[in-house]
Amino acid sequence: MDAHPDPDSEEDPLALRLEGLILGAERRYTPFQAARSAGVSMELASRFWRAMGFADIGQAKALTEADVLALRRLAGLVEAGLLSEAMAVQVARSTGQTTARLAEWQIDSFLEGLTEPPEPGMTRTEVTYPLMELLLPELEEFLVYVWRRQLAAATGRVVQAGDDEEMVDRRLAVGFADLVGFTRLTRRMEEEELGELVEAFETTSADLVAAHGGRLIKTLGDEVLFAADDAGIAAEIALRLIETMANDETMPELRVGIAFGTVTTRMGDVFGTTVNLASRLTSIAPRDAVLVDGAFAEELVHTGDAPVSEAEAAELAAAAEKEGEEPPSYRFALQPMWQRPVRGLGVIEPWLLARRDAE
Repeated sequence: MDAHPDPDSEEDPLALRLEGLILGAERRYTPFQAARSAGVSMELASRFWRAMGFADIGQAKALTEADVLALRRLAGLVEAGLLSEAMAVQVARSTGQTTARLAEWQIDSFLEGLTEPPEPGMTRTEVTYPLMELLLPELEEFLVYVWRRQLAAATGRVVQAGDDEEMVDRRLAVGFADLVGFTRLTRRMEEEELGELVEAFETTSADLVAAHGGRLIKTLGDEVLFAADDAGIAAEIALRLIETMANDETMPELRVGIAFGTVTTRMGDVFGTTVNLASRLTSIAPRDAVLVDGAFAEELVHTGDAPVSEAEAAELAAAAEKEGEEPPSYRFALQPMWQRPVRGLGVIEPWLLARRDAE
């Protein structure tokens, strides 16, 4: 993100007007003046700005009252003991990275189309400013609304964690969904067509993950990473992804790998052996199939979502019938696959996950 203007470039008058409209303030300060006005050292101010993704601008007069206020707020959180300096920098970095991607997407996918001249003879310049003037307050309010909703959900998950350690190192189901043969597709398809396929895949995946109670961690073009607190939720998401993509003739085949275990969460991302194992399982999964690790299989059995084996399920059903009771009902079936060594993770025994046929 290059949120600060380049002082050496020739500024477009419309760009300056748009900047003033969006920021709601005019350029008044050099970086040194802004830091001094906020009561923050230049060194700390630079750390905050770089964390937010802003380019170095020397001592050009390009900062506004809003920049001073933002510095003052961050420094105030540190001074009040609410955040350590390192955590304040993390807040700046996570916010900068997230909003940079959002802003780029909105310009690329939204404003680009809307600013096409509605009538012959009108220039893009004549359309962009009034359009932004109308959109800005609506987009701002919507952004804050969605952020508050997400913050409430994330806070709720942390409060419900069993102990303090679980807030950072939590037991989660982590899954990767990967489009098969994507590299070959990139050589055959036009760029626009490829972009539409990736967008459709990411949109469909995001909707399915959210609808069934999971969390989309990130998208990587031909791959999505998701997580869920509950193994049954993750299993449902994985199978829905396979089923949905299989019903779309425009989509390549899909494979999914899921692992269950301790995960370290940081800046909205997840790390650790469990994540690495999910990734490896995805790479060895058959087409249009879901592979899970032993811990995930055990968790499904523990929660009653899958039987230990079909033989045991049959025995329990026969016993229930004999007693005149309802037999256990399972959503998923697990089939043990061949053991295999996985680099860096030792020997693993994957399980093939499927829906259980209704009796």
